[in-house]
Amino acid sequence: MPTDAPRPPIWARPEPSARAPRFSRERIAAAALEIADAEGIAAVSMRNVAARLGAGTMTLYNYVETKDELFALMDDALMAEAVVPADELPAGWREATAEIARRTWTVLTRHPWAITVGQGPAIGPNAMLHFEQSLAALAGTGLDNAAKLDLLAIVDAYVFGSALRAADARGRGETDPAEVEAIVAYGMRQLHTGRFPHTAALLGGRDPRDAEVAGPPVDEAGVAAQFERGLQAVLDGVAARIMFGV
Repeated sequence: MPTDAPRPPIWARPEPSARAPRFSRERIAAAALEIADAEGIAAVSMRNVAARLGAGTMTLYNYVETKDELFALMDDALMAEAVVPADELPAGWREATAEIARRTWTVLTRHPWAITVGQGPAIGPNAMLHFEQSLAALAGTGLDNAAKLDLLAIVDAYVFGSALRAADARGRGETDPAEVEAIVAYGMRQLHTGRFPHTAALLGGRDPRDAEVAGPPVDEAGVAAQFERGLQAVLDGVAARIMFGV
């Protein structure tokens, strides 16, 4: 039978024991986040993180042994941003859940690459704190554990979906104008086939390139307002169906 014990997560192992370690996991995670924000998640590597810190790649392995561990540190650093300070968390379940959702959405839209990166099995201390805070928000509802998990899953699905759409909208705003022109031309040809009467009625015969229809490339305030409207609608439904059995 195999005798090797399962590998513990990075947080279960002490950091290098030198009296004055040159780096910390927190600093390494921050450097990795900076690279991902500036260049995309594909640019994050042990070599690039070490270069940003002014260290040799092998030095980094004293703190983080694998790239998966590096990603785990990055994920937990994001979760630290998502935790609402205790003195800012509202008292009521709905208001508290909404505030946690807003903060999570803000983190995801600030770091859109994070939506496409799987967390993996390693769950760090800040991720646990985020989950604990979410459960604490529901502590006075009287819901059983299954209903609490359903509620959080519904809200999380909306938050992640909305953040993904926001990232997609920003990406479209950066598309080559010639490519946009070609896509619109194709869409107009399809509308003229008569197969899409509801879409044609929505446009009212106007060209989708018209600013009145298409709007500015990215309206950040509008995106945030749309998220808030959707969040309140989700919580309305949760309150009616889960809280009151409607």
